[in-house]
Amino acid sequence: MWLAMAALVLWLGFYAVQCAVKPFAPCRRCDGLGAIERFGKTKLCPRCLGKKLRLRVGRRAHNHWRRTHQAGAR
Repeated sequence: MWLAMAALVLWLGFYAVQCAVKPFAPCRRCDGLGAIERFGKTKLCPRCLGKKLRLRVGRRAHNHWRRTHQAGAR
C-alpha cells in the first residue's frame, strides 16, 4: 500500500513539474499533426483547430485556481 501511495505522489510531482515547465502537449486527436483525415479528405483538427497543441489538464486546473484566487483577493 505504501509503495502505491509513494508511486502516486512521485507521479503527481512529476506531472506538476511537467505542467509548469511545458504547459502544452500534442493534441490527442491529431497526434500533433494539426489535421485529420475523414472520408479520404484531410481536414483541420476540430479539437486543436490546427494549432497542434493542447493545454494540459493540470495546467488548466492551475490557471482556474489562480484566477479564482486573484478574484477573491481583490
